[in-house]
Amino acid sequence: MQSKDQALIMDAEKLQRTLRRMAHEILENIKSSTDLILIGLPRRGVPIAERLACLIQEFDGNKVQVGILDVTNFRDDLSIAEKSSHQSLTYLPYDIKNKVVVLVDDVLFTGRTIRAALDALIAIDRPAAIRLAVLVDRGHRELPIRADFVGKNLPTSKKEYIDLRVIEIDGYDEIRIVKELNEI
Repeated sequence: MQSKDQALIMDAEKLQRTLRRMAHEILENIKSSTDLILIGLPRRGVPIAERLACLIQEFDGNKVQVGILDVTNFRDDLSIAEKSSHQSLTYLPYDIKNKVVVLVDDVLFTGRTIRAALDALIAIDRPAAIRLAVLVDRGHRELPIRADFVGKNLPTSKKEYIDLRVIEIDGYDEIRIVKELNEI
């Protein structure tokens, strides 16, 4: 029998403050927001990218472009049949060539999703630079990938996982760490 032990890490207010800080960090580390494109990874990376874009526009007045990058066809854990039957959700309404692209994801874990995202981006075109923003970095990397902008570093065990919710998909904002407990 299994039960779950949960701890609240961020409520809606703290999550919003974290996004505001991340937006400021992105602005401080790029030359111009006019050359910036935020690209969210489905699912929860997309609304996070949209929120960051709104905050950056609020801070410096420039509208920030937002896109969606579906990395399914570049993953190394899916079969050819699974990839070929997938309908891509990628939506890049803007040219990424010579732009600073910030990939936005909810949780950074092994790094494999980001590796797939890098492959997908390079297959489309060559940006001037690629940066990574994640709301939570939980460690356990399998690849040499690190985030440039991190909302919260949250070391976890492999028996734990991050339950991240955003209002646009789940109806509320919240981050919890969930630990699976084996009961005999």
